[in-house]
Amino acid sequence: MVPHSRGALVALSLACAGGAHAQEAFFQNKTLTIGVGAAAGGGLDTYARLISRHLGEHIPGKPKIVVSNMPGAGGQIVARHLVNNAPKDGTFIATFFPSVLIDPLLTSGPRPIDPSKFGYVGNAKIEASVCMVRKDAGFNKIEDLRTRELTLGGTSGGSQVVDFPMVEKNLLGVKFKLIPGYQGTREVGAAIERGEVQGICGIGWSTLKVQYPDLPAENAFATIFAQEDVNGDPELNAAGVPLVYALARTDAERQVLQVLYAQNDLARPYAAPPGVAADRLDILRRGFMAALESEELKADAAKMRVDVNATSGADMKAKVDAVYATSPEVLESLKRGLERAN
Repeated sequence: MVPHSRGALVALSLACAGGAHAQEAFFQNKTLTIGVGAAAGGGLDTYARLISRHLGEHIPGKPKIVVSNMPGAGGQIVARHLVNNAPKDGTFIATFFPSVLIDPLLTSGPRPIDPSKFGYVGNAKIEASVCMVRKDAGFNKIEDLRTRELTLGGTSGGSQVVDFPMVEKNLLGVKFKLIPGYQGTREVGAAIERGEVQGICGIGWSTLKVQYPDLPAENAFATIFAQEDVNGDPELNAAGVPLVYALARTDAERQVLQVLYAQNDLARPYAAPPGVAADRLDILRRGFMAALESEELKADAAKMRVDVNATSGADMKAKVDAVYATSPEVLESLKRGLERAN
């Protein structure tokens, strides 16, 4: 009985090893596509291209990594492709605005996508969103937002540069005039430089540091006027940049903002389609974390003035689950703030 048991154990071990080797060899001579739910040049695209240069080295088989931009509908286009059309074998992952993970909570009726079924690969950045405002707009303190109109440029509903100022306007009574319809955040930035609009809100601080490396300078055309976050970025806190969160007048308003700003903790999410095998998802997760923790990627990020602080796929899933435990009352208030209570 003992020799027989040992033989069975050896056979089982060999079978498991063979299965693991087969999974790891799968990516050899394959192409792994990163679908980006935004136009080229913005924050999502910047991070995807950084990761694409290093991810293949950390996945067994060293697949070729390509980036495919699929902008539109605040990231919903690439998210729906992830669910409905993308291959379920691990050769396609997507990055999109974190509002994609929140939107189904705010939708009445059937949900076109269910984020709880995504295969979370990891998150590349915990972000602080900010408002950048032209210096000649004449806004000096955060309380000015309740007494003077600030004209903001935006992209499309579902992106933070539309949703954040919309909720803040409706919830806190700040006087934002939002002009959406720009293709991407770079186009909004150009509109600010031309004087078409006075600023942008809901954009990541790391994105602005890449687009406008001279922004902190005294002679810069704009300033970081406020942070849209619960705690704020240490660098901006040290510089005395105030929090829009401080304008909340009640616990109910603060709870709504906490859910809205939870997206900052998932600012650069990466997900595989529903149905990807657990062992293959694990390979992607391990490769993702190894790439973001590698000295080569960190050096590349430093040259680009990009901040990277990775969240594992498992921790990312836990954060999404926590948001989905939000009370119906808070979600209803958030829906009203977004003007989606239909």
